[in-house]
Amino acid sequence: MTSYIVATIKPWNITAYERRTSSLPGTWMMVNAHEELTLELIEKIRPRFIFFPHWSWKVPDAILVACECVCFHMTDVPYGRGGSPLQNLIEHGHTDTKISALRMVDELDAGPVYLKRPLSLSGRAQVIFEKAAEIVFDMIEEIARDEPQATPQKGAPATFKRRTPDQSTLPTDGPLKAMYDHIRMLDAETYPNAFLEHGQFHISFSEAEYHDGKLEAKVSIIHRKVDKTP
Repeated sequence: MTSYIVATIKPWNITAYERRTSSLPGTWMMVNAHEELTLELIEKIRPRFIFFPHWSWKVPDAILVACECVCFHMTDVPYGRGGSPLQNLIEHGHTDTKISALRMVDELDAGPVYLKRPLSLSGRAQVIFEKAAEIVFDMIEEIARDEPQATPQKGAPATFKRRTPDQSTLPTDGPLKAMYDHIRMLDAETYPNAFLEHGQFHISFSEAEYHDGKLEAKVSIIHRKVDKTP
């Protein structure tokens, strides 16, 4: 029986895996810790594909050689290679995108493409990621079933930089719509919400809504330690 591995760390992908793979043909295994993904495991399981819906570590070359590895990137590659694709897309004014299923190679997000599927960027990040997880597992099912041939990317690449936690600070100027986008694009589990530092207080924002020129959001305030060392 054909075996497959899904390597992911995000809760929405784990939930989708648990719900979707039980009805798929073959045997399926999930890896959600960096140290679990080893060459020894690959040689033991001998999977047809390893799928990476979201993975935060570089996959060793030995694993890329040993097995066909498939990652999923939230841009229409070669546009938007690199880190933090959702946040970078929204910051650049995009309202929709494509999820690209790529064969993984040593260069980040540069591999040939199996499939692309559309994705709306409306709503808070949590909602977008949950929608994306459903699309990704549709793509996983299609790749496992049909084994399409990956084709090289076409066009000049444009690369995004991975965001840092400090970039979650709420902007101090600009249109109100941009502030709404800043809050919603960070509003997901495991991501640092948009925030402000006010004296000894850390103020974070979530569940933003923007209507008729008015922005409303949920506010959470915690007391933070301030280093007073001279």
